[in-house]
Parts: sequence; structure tokens; C-alpha cells
Amino acid sequence: MLQTVLKQSSVENYLIRSYRRSFNGFAAKLTKEEAKKLASIEGVVSVFPSKIYQLQTTRSWDFMGFNETVKRNHSVESDVIVGVIDSGIWPESESFNDQGFGPPPTKWKGACGGLNNFTCNNKLIGARFYSSSDALDQEGHGTHTASTAAGNNVKDVSFFGLAKGTARGAVPSARIAAYRVCNSEGCSSEDILAAFDDAVADGVDIITISIGSDSSSEFYQDPIAIGAFHAAEKGLLVTQSAGNSGDLGPQRVTSVAPWILTVAASSTDRLFIDKVVLGNGKTLNGFAIHPFSLNGTKFPLVTGKQVKSENCIDDEFASICFEDCLNETLVKDKIVLCDELEGFVEAQNAGAVGSIVKSAFDNVSFVVSLPASALSSDDYDLVLSYHNSTKKPIAEIQKSETIKDSSAPIVAAFSSKGPNFIVPDILKPDISAPGVDILAAYSPVASPSTFPMDPSSNPDGEFGYGSGHVNPVKAINPGLIYEADKGDYISFLCSIGYGEGTIRQITGDKNSSCSETSKRMQPKDFNYPSLTAFVAEGKSFSVSFHRTVTNVGEAKSTYKVEVSSKSKLEVKVKPDVLSFKSLKEKKSYNVTVMGEALSNSSMVATSLVWSDGTHSVRSPIVIHTYEGVQRSDGNS
Repeated sequence: MLQTVLKQSSVENYLIRSYRRSFNGFAAKLTKEEAKKLASIEGVVSVFPSKIYQLQTTRSWDFMGFNETVKRNHSVESDVIVGVIDSGIWPESESFNDQGFGPPPTKWKGACGGLNNFTCNNKLIGARFYSSSDALDQEGHGTHTASTAAGNNVKDVSFFGLAKGTARGAVPSARIAAYRVCNSEGCSSEDILAAFDDAVADGVDIITISIGSDSSSEFYQDPIAIGAFHAAEKGLLVTQSAGNSGDLGPQRVTSVAPWILTVAASSTDRLFIDKVVLGNGKTLNGFAIHPFSLNGTKFPLVTGKQVKSENCIDDEFASICFEDCLNETLVKDKIVLCDELEGFVEAQNAGAVGSIVKSAFDNVSFVVSLPASALSSDDYDLVLSYHNSTKKPIAEIQKSETIKDSSAPIVAAFSSKGPNFIVPDILKPDISAPGVDILAAYSPVASPSTFPMDPSSNPDGEFGYGSGHVNPVKAINPGLIYEADKGDYISFLCSIGYGEGTIRQITGDKNSSCSETSKRMQPKDFNYPSLTAFVAEGKSFSVSFHRTVTNVGEAKSTYKVEVSSKSKLEVKVKPDVLSFKSLKEKKSYNVTVMGEALSNSSMVATSLVWSDGTHSVRSPIVIHTYEGVQRSDGNS
């Protein structure tokens, strides 16, 4: 097929990779004309350009109630294989020691292809790499996400004495398979698809991927959505981070497919801070993680502009401490003020004793390799005011410490927010969890057991945290779930206006088609745990939803519905009682939501809870006026 397009050229010179294990396809170097010709060949269901994606990234589990005393079934957990698609892994870490582990599960069909003396064991049972030279993690991101998901219990760990305790993953007895798709240049589409192809065929149960682009894409142009579709078709759960563009406003969440569990990043009740003490006695709490102490000594405080190097283009670049903009002689034994967060890197490179930087992210701490502190905009302005009003301003940056944050959980400022730009009637993100990576062994359309979040501390509401903060203990026994299969996903794609040709680009199945019923379906009626709808601004509205739940709790059980009274919405649920006689029995219900006119780019929310006295199954209801992508009928 490829030879037909390339004519006289050798296929080997243009073929990058073939996908044959879980779905059929290949990646190749083609001109636009060649790609267009290939797309016209009978039997070809999808041709799309490659993109470069980026990585997104001890007490977390205790904070969620998932402490070390929780009853667990280690024999069951040891049969779970977590596939981590990321920047590789560092096998020597104690988090991946295989002491006490038996042989890998018999379903495992993968390989240890780490190369360069890379060694797998009965914990880290597999490794693959693609465009990189080996599977070793040179970025640190993949090792972090793998240990968060399924790392062993490692006692008495700390960061130079900070946050001392036991480091552990969500499922410490699970096995790990690492797929390195990222290097210093990013993560390519063809490698991501190859990793999904391998992971599904290798026999993993869960795939976690904390990778994304700067903006959301139509599903047929998104390799993660396509790979995850094939994984979901085989019954695998795929979790993905919501993204790191929260500071850019709403509709920036990039993981938007309903067959992916999209996770927002939220805080725990522990904050890492370091204090800045000014010469006038004023003390400010900054956010950074480092073990350095200036031993009570205060150093001269200068702005980047004051220590500008001759190589710097202008004063603005010096103010933010841009690369090569600080004079090494002038910064010696001084603390440099930088107007942007990344400025501490240049301050260190130039040889400054420390740096105070302005951060757009409140309550978010980063590891730094010198005495440095990130201040909120208001506190940074206080330091500038002190600097400008004093002839010889001085300051000290103290060693980092931890304090309790009673306002947690709060969605991190950097975590990408909804609503969903591709399908406004599907709520994204789905849930929030500490950091950017969390796993739970339930379907992405199961009811995610969550703690309600405090809207007063989270102004973005459901667009920030989805259904709420994950409750991993209750998620093990949810009571009711919202199921969907391949046919439901295809009907959903039909409902958003995709034509059959476009849908086949996602499914890879030439038999995928849209029935008349699916063409009439509305995306808000896809069987999702949350109930979300876009409505026109300036008009009162009445919106209906249809849902079906499956009983996985007690065989004989009766659930009654309760709607939150703290809302401007009028909600009616029929029936308001669901009685089950057996496990796996399904029951349907309808919801009608009415409300007054909404202004442009606004939302209103409430929730409904089905309860049998033991299980509480909560679903958020969100009505909003944020428009999504505009697509033509039957095509995209």
C-alpha cells in the first residue's frame, strides 16, 4: 500500500513504525500530496499528521482516606498490571524492588526491552522504548508517575528531611510495565500510538498517561484518544491528566474523550513553604522545596534589571531573569528578584546566592536547586515596594518546611479547566486527585466515588474538579455504575455529528456505522456518570437527560434519589426510587432540569445522589453557556 504511494522510492526509507498487535496501521514520512493519495486508497480509514506532545506532571493516599491500614487483597492486586506511557522508568528505585513478588501473571505477553543493562524483575515486569535509545528515565517524570500508581511501600523516606514518611503507590502489589515515548524534545504521536498498540497486546489492565498537548483536538486527530479507544474496547481503563494550562482560562482541558478517565490536579492538606524574611522584619510565606539554609544571614536584594548582563536584549528580559541576562559578577552574594517563575534557573546559572520569583500559581511548590522562593503576585509586589523604598535592601530565604493546609483539597491553579471544547455536553475533567496522576480499577464511565469539593475554595467548580475529589476506598464498592461499550461509543460519535468515515478513523473498523437512532441521539444522553448540557445564553431552559445504572452492590437493594437543595436549578427525577432484585440488573431513570436564563460564558450546577443506606452514588449536574467547536454535518 505504501509502495503504491511512493512509486519508485524504497518503503524502508520512509516507514517509521508499523502497528500490528492491537490495531493495524503505520507511521511514515510523507508529503501532503502523498498523504492525500494514501487517504484515497480503498481500505485506508485514517491518515493524520504527527504532533509532538508534552509531559504533564507521600501523603496523598492518606489524605484521601487510603491509608496503610485499609484492608486489601494482595493476591488480587498482584494480578493487576499497570502500563505507564511516559518518559521511561528508573528500575533501581526501591519503589520497584520485587522482594516478596511471585512470577508475573500468566496473561502477561510483554517483554523487557529496556536495553543498555536495563533489568526487569517480578515487580517491574516489562519495558519498551521507541524513538529513544533505551527505556531509562532521563526526565524523572515517568518514574514519578509509575511509583505514584503502583510503587512499593518504601518506609522512612523524605526529601532532605521534609515530608518524612512512607512513600507508596495506589496499588503497591500491582505489577508495572513501562513504555518510554518521551525524550527531551517531547512525545511524538507515532510513539504514543505504538505504546498503546503494545500495551494492549502485552496484557496490561490499566494504562496511565500524563501526556498532552496545548489544546484539545477532535478525537480522530488525537493519538491518545485513538489509542485509548482501542484500549477501552478491550476492557482496559485509561487515565490521563487534565493538562497544565489552568492559568490560560476555561476550556483548556485537553483530555476530553468519554472513554478516558480525566484527572485534575488538586492539593492535599500538606503545604511545602519557605519563608522570606526582609530587612524590615516582614516575613512572607513563599512556595518552593529545597534543603538549603542561609544560616540566618541576610544578603543584598537586587532586581534582574540591576544586574543585567551585556548580552541581554533589553530591560524586560533582564527583569524576568531570562537566559544569559544576568551578570555573573554583579549577582555574586546577592538574592535576585525575578518577575517570572522560571527566573530562578538563570539566577542559579549566573551564580546568585538565591532568588525570589513571582509565581502565577498560589500554593504550588516546585523543587529548586538553590535557596529560592516563589511568591504570590501580591507578596512579590510587597518585596518590590520594600526594595524600592530602601537604600540597602536585604533579605533571607529560609529552608523549606511543611505546614498543614486546612482548606484542602483545592484544584491546583495550573490544572487545566473545563468545560469540554470538543463536546460541551460531556463534563471534563472527571475527577480531581492529588498531583496529576491517580488510578482506580473501575470503568471510565462507572460512577466515580468522590468527596464533594467546596465551591467557595474552588471558584471554577465542576469545570475544575469534575465530579469531585476521588475517594479510592469507596470506589472499590461503588454500588451502581454507568456502563458503556464500543457500540455506545460509536453512537456517541454519531451524535456529535461525525460521519461514518470519520468514525472509522477512530475505531479502525470498516464496519462502524451510524444507525438512524444514533443520528437522532444527543451527546448529553450518552450514559455518563455526570449530567452536563450546553444551553443558549439569555433564555430560560428545560433540559432532559436519560441514564441507565447497573447494580454491582447488594443483589436486593433499593436506591432513593436526593437532589441538592443548594441550587438555583429545579430538578425532577423519574422514577425517584430504583429497586433491584439481582446483581448486574439495569434500571433507567430520566432527569429534567429547569432554570432561568444564563449570561454568556457562565454555568450553574447541582448534584443528585442515589443511596441505599450503604452506597451513595453522586452525579453532578452542570448547565452552561460555553460554546464548543463548530463542525459541519456528517463530517469534521
